[in-house]
Amino acid sequence: MIYLDNNATTAAAPECADAVARCLREHYGNPSSKHRAGESAKAETLAARAKVAALLGATPPEIVFTSGGTESNHQAILSGLALASERWHIVTSQVEHPSTLALLRHLETQGVRVSYLPVDGQGRLDLGELERAMTEDTALVSLMWANNETGVLFPIAEAAAMTRARGVLFHTDAVQAVGKIPIDLREVPVDFLSFSGHKLHAPKGVGVLFARKGLKLPPLLFGHQERGRRGSTENVPGIAALGVAAELAADAAAAVAALRDRLESELLARIPGAFVNGAGAERVANTTSLCLGSLEAEPILDKLDRAGICASAGAACTASGTEPSHVLTAMGLAPEAALATIRFSLSRYTTAEEIDRVIAILPGIVRTFEAEAA
Repeated sequence: MIYLDNNATTAAAPECADAVARCLREHYGNPSSKHRAGESAKAETLAARAKVAALLGATPPEIVFTSGGTESNHQAILSGLALASERWHIVTSQVEHPSTLALLRHLETQGVRVSYLPVDGQGRLDLGELERAMTEDTALVSLMWANNETGVLFPIAEAAAMTRARGVLFHTDAVQAVGKIPIDLREVPVDFLSFSGHKLHAPKGVGVLFARKGLKLPPLLFGHQERGRRGSTENVPGIAALGVAAELAADAAAAVAALRDRLESELLARIPGAFVNGAGAERVANTTSLCLGSLEAEPILDKLDRAGICASAGAACTASGTEPSHVLTAMGLAPEAALATIRFSLSRYTTAEEIDRVIAILPGIVRTFEAEAA
């Protein structure tokens, strides 16, 4: 199997799987217990917290372990409203992850006003639009760092500096950025940052919310754990594995980018009319969003799957294939072009031989469907 859907989830790194197994066997105590079994489990969480903090350029007390990106996004957004309780306005973009957009749509039914910033044809954000959207009533700006479908990067450092100058809290969904680009929160003034372990080779079911020192983070789940910021007995095996993943996340972007760029250039040369969404923007190194003209992506993805190649039509959370991507339509693509788009997302484990296989197979599949449509 050739797995090129790493923006949906990644394979657990062997070192992370080993960390899970070790904790299940040896560190199975409750970290709140005061006996030696509890203390050994607590030591695992403390070590992992330090490793995650080092990856982000944060301090260990600023790291809150959660169940994943969705929970972290929700806690950050709801916390932003709670900490600015007299303000009822949130600014976001039209291309955010469904976990963010679904919460914001719900909050709109509760009286919160939400401004959705547009993007251009390359998926880029205009910071002038952000400046104009903020008002005296703005509690929070929430913008993703890297788009999950196209890989396009938003200028988060500049956006966060703008909001800080206006006295507005800032949250970034960095699920697709952490482990793919260098992040140093000593230099980037975000208030909240969220990410998920299973996007960087840790298991599913563990994530992080960074909350900057000095912010009193209201909990979603009440309890004494995580300094009262997130109740529930800690997922020690997942947390330990996430710490290992943070250590492994040394920049492998250059090698991945070379493979991604070769995949793009070869497919564009072999498939007439194909183009890459967001090709003119700064992107994370592992992602390509390839539009195949007027051919529907779903049957092509099925043929790829039968050939042992796993890819997707976009976000796994909305990958039914029956509705065009909100990200691509926000970029100006017609619905039929959005439905003709395939996303390939590579990982540190992707090989040149696997890329060669995709280059050899996909153009033939496309020619077959073009012949049938003629």
